[in-house]
Amino acid sequence: MNNIIVIGAGMVGSAMAIDMAKKHKVTLTDINIKVLEGIKKKHPSLQIQTLDVTNTEALKNAIQPFDLVICAVPGFLGFNTLKNILEAEKNVVDISFFPENSLDLHELAKRKNVTAIVDCGVAPGMDNVILGYYNEIMKLTDFECLVGGLPKEKKWPFAYKAPFSPIDVIEEYTRPARYVENGHEVVKEALTDCDFVHFDKIGTLESFNSDGLRSIIHTMPHIPNMKEKTLRYPGHVEYIRVLKESGFFNESKIEINGTSISPLEFTSKVLFKEWKLENNEEELTVMRITLKGENSQGQIEEIRYDLHDEYCTDTNTSSMSRTTGYTATAAANLFLEGLFKEKGVFPPELVGKHESCFHYFLNYLKERNVHYIKSSRICS
Repeated sequence: MNNIIVIGAGMVGSAMAIDMAKKHKVTLTDINIKVLEGIKKKHPSLQIQTLDVTNTEALKNAIQPFDLVICAVPGFLGFNTLKNILEAEKNVVDISFFPENSLDLHELAKRKNVTAIVDCGVAPGMDNVILGYYNEIMKLTDFECLVGGLPKEKKWPFAYKAPFSPIDVIEEYTRPARYVENGHEVVKEALTDCDFVHFDKIGTLESFNSDGLRSIIHTMPHIPNMKEKTLRYPGHVEYIRVLKESGFFNESKIEINGTSISPLEFTSKVLFKEWKLENNEEELTVMRITLKGENSQGQIEEIRYDLHDEYCTDTNTSSMSRTTGYTATAAANLFLEGLFKEKGVFPPELVGKHESCFHYFLNYLKERNVHYIKSSRICS
């Protein structure tokens, strides 16, 4: 039994702590004691501790007794938190979706002789794991990931609920989207290139450009075509673009009746209630990963993995918490079991490239009823 600390007690962080507690001693930390106490009531085996990650000394002291850190802080805190964890010479699995390049910390992790597995959620995360594995056994030319978390109830106007803070979601809509086309990196505004895509269990969804490729732009530069797009119910994009073009996502402060506030802060507060995913509110995660290239027989083959996961009524766990969190806890457990021992910073494609790790992820998720369904076809 290992001693694990989970930093961040949001929906995903708490789900990871509960999952890790099946095999390990787990301490869950957060800045909000009320949130921690609520989780502790339902899961008495968890230890809880308040922690402000912006206090570097407190953070480094808090993580010292532990064998592994699992980090689930908001994106804007992610890079510095990860850097401080590495400087404290601690191994870490991280799911923070921060804008900085995590590979910039690779040399630091190597110097400290520790391992960091980063971007380890559903996407980025499992799509990277799958890409990493097939990159080893095929000569890939194309990679596409379509992914979205959606409420089961389509409430007008946005038909959307978020398992994390609205400000992190809004960043998906404002951060320029990078993809690779014919071997060249292309940058476009988010919310562009909208397409309608059909999924058997849910019907038609809307896909749009978002900045989800992240590390694979650097780790898989030989693949000429790579794209990630976000999925929402039809109509969502238009409403978001109205807000964006009208200035509601601007960070520059404006003065209203003597009070200075940024439109983004205001919008986040308003949307928090509109987008808040309530406890026990049913939602689902949809993902389609498509890879194409030359297989070992010299044929052009297309491989597809489809995920359709729904809120778990048995454990009262959201689908996004399950699909994101259990990918990270799979990485944590395979590391603790000695399947991955390299030192440095590693996005999931550099872990999934190892066949034993690839199958560990899929089997771990399958045991928790998160199923990636594979299909393939030979292209003429």
